Amino acid sequence: MPATELDTELAAERTHLESSRAALRRMRDRAESLFATGDKVAGDSYTAEQLGRHMARRVKELADDPDTPLFFGRLDIEESAYHVGRRHVTDDAGEPMVLDWRAPLSRSFYRASVRDPQGVSTRRRFGFVKGELTSFEDEHLDRGEELGTSSRILTAEIERPRVGPMRDIVATIQPEQDELVRADLADSICVQGAPGTGKTAVGLHRAAYLLYLHRERLRKSKVLIVGPNTAFLSYISTVLPTLGEVEVQQSTLDDLVDRAPVRGGDSVAATAIKHDVRMAEVLSRSLWARIAEPTEPIMVSDGSYRWRIDIEPLRRIVDEARREGLPYAVGRDRVRARVVGLLQRQSEYRTGNSPSDSWLRRMSRIAPVTEFLERCWPAVTPESLVVALLTDPSTAGDLLTGAEQEAIRWVRPPRTVKSAKFSPADLLLLDEAAGLLERETSFGHVVVDEAQDLSPMQARAIARRSEHGSITLLGDLAQGTAPWATTDWRDILVHLGKPDAAVVPLTVGFRVPEVVVALANRLLPALGVNVPEAVSLRRDGDLAVIGVAEPADLDQRTVTEVTDALAHEGSVAVIAADPAVQRLRDRLDAAGIEHATPGDVDSGARVTVVPATVVKGLEYDHVVVHEPADIVAAEPKGLNRLYVVLTRAVTRLSVLHSKPLPEPLTLS
Repeated sequence: MPATELDTELAAERTHLESSRAALRRMRDRAESLFATGDKVAGDSYTAEQLGRHMARRVKELADDPDTPLFFGRLDIEESAYHVGRRHVTDDAGEPMVLDWRAPLSRSFYRASVRDPQGVSTRRRFGFVKGELTSFEDEHLDRGEELGTSSRILTAEIERPRVGPMRDIVATIQPEQDELVRADLADSICVQGAPGTGKTAVGLHRAAYLLYLHRERLRKSKVLIVGPNTAFLSYISTVLPTLGEVEVQQSTLDDLVDRAPVRGGDSVAATAIKHDVRMAEVLSRSLWARIAEPTEPIMVSDGSYRWRIDIEPLRRIVDEARREGLPYAVGRDRVRARVVGLLQRQSEYRTGNSPSDSWLRRMSRIAPVTEFLERCWPAVTPESLVVALLTDPSTAGDLLTGAEQEAIRWVRPPRTVKSAKFSPADLLLLDEAAGLLERETSFGHVVVDEAQDLSPMQARAIARRSEHGSITLLGDLAQGTAPWATTDWRDILVHLGKPDAAVVPLTVGFRVPEVVVALANRLLPALGVNVPEAVSLRRDGDLAVIGVAEPADLDQRTVTEVTDALAHEGSVAVIAADPAVQRLRDRLDAAGIEHATPGDVDSGARVTVVPATVVKGLEYDHVVVHEPADIVAAEPKGLNRLYVVLTRAVTRLSVLHSKPLPEPLTLS
């Protein structure tokens, strides 16, 4: 375009942005007005409460961040232009000014190409600086013009420095990512994603897309995001609200199974056994072994009447309830109800009248009935079942070896169930036991990130919460650091109850620079997993491997490297083996460098000191790795941990060491 025409077009787009923001403000004002007056227009208190909740949610959904572009693209289709953005905005007449990125028509923004233009003549991308529209870039698909990943605006958005929590990627979603984002609600998918391929963003955006497409259904059944730790959840916490989704539950797996306070610990061996899938069968056998056949009839006195139920009908009731495959507590209630039903029939036959509800309740609690239940189908709680097992693991029989039974046996059994000191791994056993007793509420969709570290028992805990819903599983086998980390996605999908889920690889990275990926890829042959090497489209990264002669000088050299990194834009992370973290924080304090912890995303500090064990899933512009040898030596899967650490850098990576580097890194 000639310069004057460019200026005119840019001014027109800025005017449309201002008009769209004004329209969004009016939409929010109307929602706030309805929220304020809802109790006056609603017909009753219940309706008023429901309307109030709806409008409060609507007000949150319509929040506008002036630093975030309201739209990022435009599609010219036939004679119409459609602006594509983070949410739907209409004018006062209800005509669309901005299309939600999830709308069917918006799909063409991500999928249209010269080969398949989908009716699009021109696709326009907009460049922004802190919410101000500064530029645009056109692809004339009808003329055979397509920029792809060479788009200057697309590249600038991907490479833009970041400080604070994760951003959405609606402006940069690639076709292969979009296909996963828009997968059907009924489909469970597993995304094997190399570092920087956007797998976390894909999972979050799929949740947002499904909420858009199945709003009422998922509002009732809910969407759950499961992350590896609280630092990770803090990092991703703003993505969905930015997209207008404010009612998604986010949780670590530990919080999900938090049924009792953790007051105890386990040996390494005991922890591994309790995460083993065999424990599910151990608990199941232990529970169902408590059921006994009736050996005597029930005799019930009822005023001047006496009712009797013989042994054979009682046996029939217990056997039928067992065959129905109900959860244990539900089966117990079923047995009680059927016993009372037999008493009711006798009463109706003798008296000619139907008993009252109070009579039925009295019969269900009368001593002969409750004594029968305690003999044949005794009451059990998750805590009592687990305490009994850990007090006497011999009930596991041949499912566990003698050595394994002794490893999980409590040295000092608690005097009562309430005084039991449960370990973190015991919470998984409690959750499994609770699932045997009652059905867990199932979410409509569950997104699980860093799933390669799920143990079989952790996977079963998630499976119980997604029995009637679908799953998006995200992870990278090469980043597995837990002792039980899977080496084959099919294994974990079986434990999740989704054995037929598609496993889709993402290998092209958009965030981690090529020079960083190449260094991390040297570790892959030593990690014992079959994954393809990551490939990066980024050519702009910097890598420095710096040897420090004296170990005593390493900490100070780290501070110097942080100081140099602060001369550049973006976030800075110092990643070290956990024991060195506090020492490095003290050094930064002494140098007057403000810094934060991984969970403190709102501090505003550009520097974060991160223990290597909690860095998974996080990203920083400049990463300073402190003594890789210590990171590797700290745990059995130390090389996997180092692979994670090295791939957290999205612009520059500095590796500082005084000890020899791990051997795979020294190989050319």
